Amino acid sequence: MSELGRLVTELQVHGVADHALPGNRGRRGGAGPSDHRALTIDGATVMVPVYNSASKASPYSLESDAAGALALANRQGDALCSVGVTAEPAFYSLSTADGISYRSIALLHGRDVLATTLLQTCIRFRDRSDSCQFCAIEQSLEDGRTLVRKTPDQVAEVAEAAVRLDGVKQLVMTTGTPNSDDRGARVMAEAAAAVKRRVDIPIQAQCEPPEDPIWFERMKQAGIASLGMHLEVIESDVRRRILPGKSEISLEQYYTAFEQAVAVFGRGQVSTYLLAGLGDSAESLIQCSDKLIGLGVYPFVVPFVPISGTPLEQHPAPSTDFMVQVYAAVATRLRDSDISAEAMAAGCAKCGACSALSLFETER
Repeated sequence: MSELGRLVTELQVHGVADHALPGNRGRRGGAGPSDHRALTIDGATVMVPVYNSASKASPYSLESDAAGALALANRQGDALCSVGVTAEPAFYSLSTADGISYRSIALLHGRDVLATTLLQTCIRFRDRSDSCQFCAIEQSLEDGRTLVRKTPDQVAEVAEAAVRLDGVKQLVMTTGTPNSDDRGARVMAEAAAAVKRRVDIPIQAQCEPPEDPIWFERMKQAGIASLGMHLEVIESDVRRRILPGKSEISLEQYYTAFEQAVAVFGRGQVSTYLLAGLGDSAESLIQCSDKLIGLGVYPFVVPFVPISGTPLEQHPAPSTDFMVQVYAAVATRLRDSDISAEAMAAGCAKCGACSALSLFETER
């Protein structure tokens, strides 16, 4: 394992004490990555928590010298490495004809990923006994920083500008789950078709498994290149505790949906989030990843990051050693397979900024 892989893991677990730095400040709350900002270390751009409770007690901070250069420092004040920040994107300064800021429609993630949440509400969110306990999807809506629903034309307009002005290379679209059997697939397909009419950019869609698998074909035909359907946690007791409503969709239903989606999008073009640190054992995460890889699904393992204002805001992050154990095992299985983060057309795993898995994947 390289020093970079472990350092990125450390930072994503502990965060970095916030400083008023220039560049893209990231955001607080909303549909992830929340309470993060993008930092570039040794050429790798990673999303690092800077606004949550864990980062306030972080042993790491960012310091600047008289020339304005940034360095990562430990608690003793020792400079560990130089750090870069991503620039504030040019498209943030623009607005639609009716006065809606582009940044209320989509945001820059990592270095070159445009991301939008098409529906900023979810059928489960308002009832915390039913909602995903880590979720902060409506926080940015309540703060007036986004729209309840982005129209296809709005997303297409912003995507075109982000590609033209900021060199954005992919679009990730997610959604809160609506009260419909398609579980968000319809709004994904409508938005993707509008984007593709304006600009040629790879698109990943993220939603829960639709009840009718015909939606996989419809999303593909609309121009969506890869699909994310997120398990988050896998052990039955952990699912009931962390995903009280969403856990009604069984693992077996997810695995069936994965098979159906891979048949449409292809091996390695379907992915799922696995949030490490919420109670699943390392063995469970590794065994589940093994099964997913066998199905042609990329297991995007990410350390859980507690978000302020959620029921889990004080939940501890996983240890660095725990993450390294899981990363190393899953990366070995990925290297032995025919799927990889690099080969994905678009999506969170392709970006890799919220996890150190891709750094482990490329090491031998």
